[in-house]
Amino acid sequence: MKPWILLDTATIPGSEVGLRLLQRGSEFSIQLGRTELMNSRLSGSEEALANLACARIGARQRATLLIGGLGMGFTLAAALAALKPDARVVLAELVPAVVAWARGPLAPICGPGPDDPRVTILDEDVARVIRENPGAYDAILLDVDNGPEGLTRPSNDRLYDGSGLGAAYGALRPGGVLAVWSAAPDRAFSGRLRLVGFAVDEVVVRANGKGGGARHTIWLATRPGMAPRRDDKNR
Repeated sequence: MKPWILLDTATIPGSEVGLRLLQRGSEFSIQLGRTELMNSRLSGSEEALANLACARIGARQRATLLIGGLGMGFTLAAALAALKPDARVVLAELVPAVVAWARGPLAPICGPGPDDPRVTILDEDVARVIRENPGAYDAILLDVDNGPEGLTRPSNDRLYDGSGLGAAYGALRPGGVLAVWSAAPDRAFSGRLRLVGFAVDEVVVRANGKGGGARHTIWLATRPGMAPRRDDKNR
């Protein structure tokens, strides 16, 4: 078997452990220290994160999504394919090197998503973006850790506690969806979502879609209410 080749490393603000981009033949891996966060052979659950959320809000006019974390671009690509041409996607990626990787060695995998005219990339903490933009989004997609706890950096815990979930609730428009990816189920997290006021669905998906693989969990937490109508007069 071919050995892994280290292509690049990157520092994560607020974390003592950095990211590593590795390649073995046509396969790529992004690791946090020695822990693999994602692999180019396993894209099914990341794509499902976008497809499940967009199925609920994709029919809206000028839908606005916030995606936390670019990774290898699978979630972004799936969202762009599912959304209408008038949609807008805000991508919050705290590590600039990850965006550079998507436009460099990972470009054959990531595709043109980062440069799609519907996409705005912010070099910011997604938690801050959520808190500073009340009522701005039809959907918020989070895939910044291996589950609802701060793996990549401890401060990410604030995304998943009561305060962070309350901020996400406030950043969504009525009927909006918070979608969270996880490598494993977490009953306590489902409870926290409900306490904030979300209607919660917990969906099990396979790491490689129809190809099988490990079972991952996606929470679809919907803010109750009817979506506001946005016609030309309200642009």
